[in-house]
Amino acid sequence: MIIKSAKFLQSCDSYLKCPKPDKPEYAFIGRSNVGKSSLINVISQTKGLARISTKPGKTQIINHFIINDSWYLVDLPGFGYAKVSKDKKGLWEKFITEYIVKRTNLMCVFVLVDSRLEPQVIDVDFMEWLALDDIPFVIAFTKTDKLSKNELAQSIDRYKKYLQGTWENFPEYFITSAQERKGKDEILAYIEETNKIFKKP
Repeated sequence: MIIKSAKFLQSCDSYLKCPKPDKPEYAFIGRSNVGKSSLINVISQTKGLARISTKPGKTQIINHFIINDSWYLVDLPGFGYAKVSKDKKGLWEKFITEYIVKRTNLMCVFVLVDSRLEPQVIDVDFMEWLALDDIPFVIAFTKTDKLSKNELAQSIDRYKKYLQGTWENFPEYFITSAQERKGKDEILAYIEETNKIFKKP
């Protein structure tokens, strides 16, 4: 897929305020500081499209971007160790859950996982919730430039072993690095193919 245009569309705090669900949509989510904004900027090939911050929890609302005037890319609030109040975390959880479950044009959730870390319970719990609710999702392993080829293989293998007791098949996944722009073409090819099965409401 060639990116011809990528524009910020709107921010909102409820799925009811999201754009009309007449285009396929892909949501990106992960633990705070996992590299989500950096990956979005690489995929969209637009520097600064998503705001990058060293402070965890920068994204606090649902941000919609429109790509090639034909599909939506969505930046969701991160979960994990962001330093925000318990009340705000509860609000995030509520509107993220409602968005994921009720957004009718959501084609896939990209769950970003830091490849440098051991399997995190919060990541696994979130993916298991998606699976149980029949929400299509894939994994994007981030910051892979920080690992050697062997270390990366070991990291992915740890996830496979961690999940093999409860998962019949390991989810589809992508190897990404914003620094090296790795994974961009594979993700865009996946989105291009998935767009073909979208049906307007």
